[in-house]
Amino acid sequence: MTNSTVAAGAVERHLRARRDTGRGLLLPYVTGGITPGWTDYLRAFADAGADAIEVGLPFSDPTLDGVTIQEASDRALARGASVRRILADLAGLPDLGVPLVASTYYNLVLHDGPGAFCAALRRAGVGGLIVPDLPVHEAGELSDAATAAGVEPALLASPATPQPRLAEISRRSRGFVYAVSLMGTTGERAVLAASAAELTERIRRVTDRPVLLGFGISTPDQAREARRHADGVVVGAAVMRRVLDGAGPDDLRAFLTTLREALDQECDPPR
Repeated sequence: MTNSTVAAGAVERHLRARRDTGRGLLLPYVTGGITPGWTDYLRAFADAGADAIEVGLPFSDPTLDGVTIQEASDRALARGASVRRILADLAGLPDLGVPLVASTYYNLVLHDGPGAFCAALRRAGVGGLIVPDLPVHEAGELSDAATAAGVEPALLASPATPQPRLAEISRRSRGFVYAVSLMGTTGERAVLAASAAELTERIRRVTDRPVLLGFGISTPDQAREARRHADGVVVGAAVMRRVLDGAGPDDLRAFLTTLREALDQECDPPR
């Protein structure tokens, strides 16, 4: 079986099922096309205990990415990475046992149109989609196209999101709600932002959909702290800094295993 056989709605079902056993969810990120054998990282992520994997489709003018992800995108684009090439690489993969979630900016979605874009994701075995620069009140066309293609669009919520809009984001999101821990760009940080706890608590008032906390999760201690508030974590810059520094799949497997162990340690899961 290949990832192209992924069932519609599989991302949320998969994450809910794992969450409901008390497991902390781990969603690591890799920039597609970053190295010649970049898909080897995906297998390493799955082997380390990832519950889903985020694959970035690099864009030349990102707005929410910090310096590390920007550098990774620039490097991938310089190697000739494109949406079509990345999806072709994914389509040829054997089943990893965990869902794939693509992330990119709306310009790339518009290039082919939401319908064609989401259909291409689906054919490549991608079950979810994150578009961070698309606000919820403008997401209708993409959400409809994604639903028609069997792709689950996960929406972002930030500490500045008013409660009525937070409820709308939680209602319309699929797969999970992506809780942005702070106002700013992606990147490694010394401590988990204090705003993370309040945001995840506000999201939980309006949904029981899985809530994953991202932006600044870099260490086992931060993953453990995040687990006290959210169902799990998204880890991007900390992964990509290691890739940019030359880390191979085995190195990333070892790093993510430390996060997996931290998430699995005692800590009362969020209520």
